[in-house]
Order: sequence, then C-alpha cells, then structure tokens
Amino acid sequence: MTTVDNIKLEAGWKQALREEFDKPYMKALADFLRQEKAAGKEIYPPGPLIFNALNSTPLERVKVVVIGQDPYHGPGQAHGLCFSVQPGVPTPPSLLNIYKELKRDLNIDIASHGCLQHWAEQGVLLLNTSLTVERGVAGSHAGKGWQKFTDRVIEVVSGQCPRLVFLLWGAHAQSKERLIDPTKHLILRSPHPSPLSAHRGFIGNGHFGRTNKFLEQNGLTPVDWRLPAL
Repeated sequence: MTTVDNIKLEAGWKQALREEFDKPYMKALADFLRQEKAAGKEIYPPGPLIFNALNSTPLERVKVVVIGQDPYHGPGQAHGLCFSVQPGVPTPPSLLNIYKELKRDLNIDIASHGCLQHWAEQGVLLLNTSLTVERGVAGSHAGKGWQKFTDRVIEVVSGQCPRLVFLLWGAHAQSKERLIDPTKHLILRSPHPSPLSAHRGFIGNGHFGRTNKFLEQNGLTPVDWRLPAL
C-alpha cells in the first residue's frame, strides 16, 4: 500500500498526485514530521487539516488559485487555507487588508471573522506553498519538501483545468508564475496584502472584480466573496 492510500485526500487530487506521494522527498518529509512530533514540537495546522485546501476545493471545481506561503504559526489559527484562520480567532492584518480591497472593489462589507472556508467551497484554491509549520517559528518547514509538492499542485491545476484565475500577491507567489500556462489562464499580480506592502498597490488592484468578470466571460459562476456569519 502506498503512502497516499493512508491519507485522507479528495479523489481527484489523490489520482493526480498519486505518484508524488511515492517520491523520496515526500517520504523524507513524512519522516521529518513524525520526528518533530516525537520530539514534542507542536505542528500547525492539526494533522487532519494539512490538506484542507485540496479537500475543500476538489480539482475539478477549481476556478481561482490564491498562493500563500506559510501556515499561521500561532495556536489555533491555521486550518490549511492560506490567509484564513479558524472561527473565533482574530482576523490577521493581511486578511483585513484583503477585506478592505473587497470593500473598495465590490462594496462587500468587511467580514466579522477570518474563516475563508466559504471561498474554498466555491472553487477558490487557497494554497500555501508550505503546508505545515512549527509553533512560533515562521518558515520552519519551508525547506523540507513542501515546496516541491505544492509546485506540483500548481502544475496540475494549470495543466488540467481549462480556464483559471491565479492571484499572485507578493514576490513569493509571483515566483510560481513559471509553473502556470499564460495562454490558458488569467494571471493577476500585485504587492502582498501585508501591512508592509498593501498600500503600495494591493489596495486598488481590483482583482476580485476582474476575477469575476473573467469567470463570467468564460461561462463560469462568479465567486460570492461575501462571507456568511458563523
């Protein structure tokens, strides 16, 4: 039985990524995570939520791809969706700036919480390029193999999905543009929504309206960016 058969993963993704799980780097990554937990280190998000982005947004339903970097490394925050936090956790500053741009662009009221599960379930793949992190240590798992895995995820969606919107916010996300077929997909770039850079071009980028216009032009249902109260 291969490693992937032991992992709870949406069927379309499991089929598309099956060979990836058998590669040495993924086996080394799994060993690393086991060793870290055995050493008493706290890893985020919790194990069942590591692949939440893929499980919440089946491959055949992806319409939009947002690329983040690391899971949040504070207790109770991360749940496997980039920029999103679990219910009851204060909205992080970058996400608050995303909400501000939504208000400016589409006049959508700022949400009272930071959980983006509603977006994921509509086809917005909220993909961090590292899927785990050690508590309190930003970037701690960045060089352990996740980057190769999530690069493959980006290649798969670019290759298998007919018309997507890729939202590349900041230099890290934009470094993944080489994995995307620009003849098929709409690629939108801007500075990152973090407080350090949001006012250098993220606020005012119009990405949410442009995304929905592209989806409608291609016969797809636009994203309802409003977040229902929890």
